[in-house]
Amino acid sequence: MNDRGEVLVTGVGAMTPVGADASSTWAGLLSGTSGVSLLDEEWAAGLPVHVAARLPVDPAASLPRVEARKLDRGEQLAVLSAREAWQDAGLPQVEPERLAVVIGTGTGGVLTTLGQDDIFEQGGVRRLSPFAVPMLMPNGPAACVSMDLGAQGGARTPISACASGAEALALGQDLIRSGRVDVVVAGGVEACLHPFTIAAFAQMKALSTRSEDPASVSRPFDAERSGFVMGEGAGMLVLERPGFARARGARVHGTLAGSAVTSSARHITASDADGQVFAIQQALRDAGLSPKDIGLVHAHATSTESGDLAEAEAVRRAVGAHPVVTATKSMTGHMLGASGAVGALAAVLALKEGVVPATRNLEKIDPRIELDVVHGTNRTGRWPAALANSFGFGGHNVTLVFTS
Repeated sequence: MNDRGEVLVTGVGAMTPVGADASSTWAGLLSGTSGVSLLDEEWAAGLPVHVAARLPVDPAASLPRVEARKLDRGEQLAVLSAREAWQDAGLPQVEPERLAVVIGTGTGGVLTTLGQDDIFEQGGVRRLSPFAVPMLMPNGPAACVSMDLGAQGGARTPISACASGAEALALGQDLIRSGRVDVVVAGGVEACLHPFTIAAFAQMKALSTRSEDPASVSRPFDAERSGFVMGEGAGMLVLERPGFARARGARVHGTLAGSAVTSSARHITASDADGQVFAIQQALRDAGLSPKDIGLVHAHATSTESGDLAEAEAVRRAVGAHPVVTATKSMTGHMLGASGAVGALAAVLALKEGVVPATRNLEKIDPRIELDVVHGTNRTGRWPAALANSFGFGGHNVTLVFTS
């Protein structure tokens, strides 16, 4: 173990396309449930993409009406998932100054931004919501959760595209290791399913245009993959200093043993295996582990050809082909800034429960992948450590290392 100390995971919370909370999300992943459905609303009629991964519930319905109206959909997701994680952690009694919040997002309150712009264009300035600014600002989810929990140790917002949620966990680990706080609620959130955002991603050829069987569209590592499916969701973990957690008798889900945040500095959107290898190697060094210690990899694996190939190469070069690999975006779609946190949650529970969710829709693996990707049925076993990878546009690379 590294000489800066371990960080414990004591609580989990989530809202994803396959479950309204963490337990139902985990059950959905183990049962191979797909959260991808047809976009048959009138507003989607003219789009080149006709599928998305949406939440099975409306988060606003779980909040008082007045509170919900003041929060962007992403902020609603963050508050509800953080409350679940806090409850799961046993409602830690921690001094406000020793509690921090770190929540990443890729697009912030883009639904509010676009919606309020429409109102402004149609009705003028007096029709705008007085809550528009706190609803659209990217730090809104972290701010709302900090106020909800009374956290005064900092409310931070890493914005690193699809790596944002994972980077939030790495930053939370750093805050605890520094000795500045005892507990951090960390994770990621994204709520950006809108004609503009879908069209923008489609214009850059990132999204699949298939729609004949929505549940089969997201197919990481498959030879017939054709792009990712946009999704929405949130994932939160409660991280604690070991001494603090043990003193209060906390239940422990697992250990965040190491992390690394690197930048490829080569291309604004292209995947880069060299940068990913560097992130994995740095995370292993931070955790004090060797490649042979890694038995499981939760892959970023969005279902794009270049992205899946780059990550497969990076995993082989950095740790070898021996770990079992899972790609849960085959079920949840790509939740952008939330995906890294939900992937981390899945890695923690896989180590704890001794079962790895099978990758859905993997019918014929691309022969260039050369990894042991779990598909067909879930894989059971015991593994000492797991990697959770997250990579984002801009050359952001984040790797987290978890131990059971």
